[in-house]
Amino acid sequence: MTPSTTIVDTTTLTKRYYTIAEVSAMFDVAKSLLRYWEGEFKEIQPRKDRGGIRRYTVKDVEHINKIYDLVKVRGFTIDGARKELSTKSKKSPAKTDIKNKLLAIQKRLIALKDAIS
Repeated sequence: MTPSTTIVDTTTLTKRYYTIAEVSAMFDVAKSLLRYWEGEFKEIQPRKDRGGIRRYTVKDVEHINKIYDLVKVRGFTIDGARKELSTKSKKSPAKTDIKNKLLAIQKRLIALKDAIS
C-alpha cells in the first residue's frame, strides 16, 4: 500500500481501545515506528495495562493519523511535523477534522469504484 492511500477513517472505529498490533495494521507501519512516534510526539499517549500492553484510544489514532499524514504522505521531518502540529493546535481544529473526513470519504469512494470495476 502506498502512503497516500493509507488514511484511517476514525469515524468508523467502534472499539474503546486498540492494541499496537491493530493500530500498526491500520496504518501499515511497524509497531516499532509507533513506539518511536510515542516518544517523539506528546500527542500520542496510549494507556498501558499492568503487563505494559499499550491501549490506543480513538483520540490516539486521530493523532497518529495526523502524524502519518505529515511524515509519510507530505514528507515532513519529525521536527518539522512537531512544529506543524504545534501551529495546527493554535489554528482551528475543525479544518483538520474536515480534511480528515474528506480524505476518508475519498478513500471509501475509491474503494467503491474499485469494487464496481
